[in-house]
Amino acid sequence: MMKQERLWSRYWGIRDDHQNGYAMPILWHLALRRDPLAMTELGSTFDRPGRIADPFSQEGLAYRAFRHGHPNGAQHLALNAFNRRNLVGYRYWLGRAARSGDSEAANELRRFEVRLPHTNARRIGRQRPHRRSDFF
Repeated sequence: MMKQERLWSRYWGIRDDHQNGYAMPILWHLALRRDPLAMTELGSTFDRPGRIADPFSQEGLAYRAFRHGHPNGAQHLALNAFNRRNLVGYRYWLGRAARSGDSEAANELRRFEVRLPHTNARRIGRQRPHRRSDFF
């Protein structure tokens, strides 16, 4: 087993299975080694999105993860744009995620809804009730 796989195994064990240890230093180590999944995972722990130009902000890490071939980074950028009421940026990053192979982003782009069912949409006045199609 490679070192990176051992670190991921240890991280998921600590985070999900409540094993002993600290998960954040492992995540930082993986992110600094430019692991795209670690970058998006680390970015989602930050409170504020920051800027794309800042390499250690939520958006900066998501952008770098996207550039390293992780389409989920573009989806993170799309949701950050939506939460800032930037619907042009939301559509742009959904398109980038869809073109790089994220099927969930492709479905969202096809529907392109300006109201979403998640809780953060309520804060900006763009929440809608859940539909049956949200669960499939």
